[in-house]
Amino acid sequence: MKDKIITFIIESLKEINEELQNPELVKPTAKTHLYGKQGNLDSLALIRLIIDVEGKILDELGKEITIADERAMSQRLSPFRRVESLANYIIRLLNEEVRL
Repeated sequence: MKDKIITFIIESLKEINEELQNPELVKPTAKTHLYGKQGNLDSLALIRLIIDVEGKILDELGKEITIADERAMSQRLSPFRRVESLANYIIRLLNEEVRL
């Protein structure tokens, strides 16, 4: 599941980078920095990424989640730091949905 989520994030990054033309996002990996001090996205690009990834999860997995919620924003270590941290956060959200 984690590999699939990382793939969704990377696909979305590549689509967004067609406009941004950021050399760091040409070949993103799980370690690619997204947002913050070393981030490659500004706030608008991060919002686009979140919307794209939420859409892919809904289309491909049939699950509706909200990635940018109060809990995500209040964490000491932001889930938006790197591709991998975002994928881990999404997996937690999906696992919580299954338990409900």
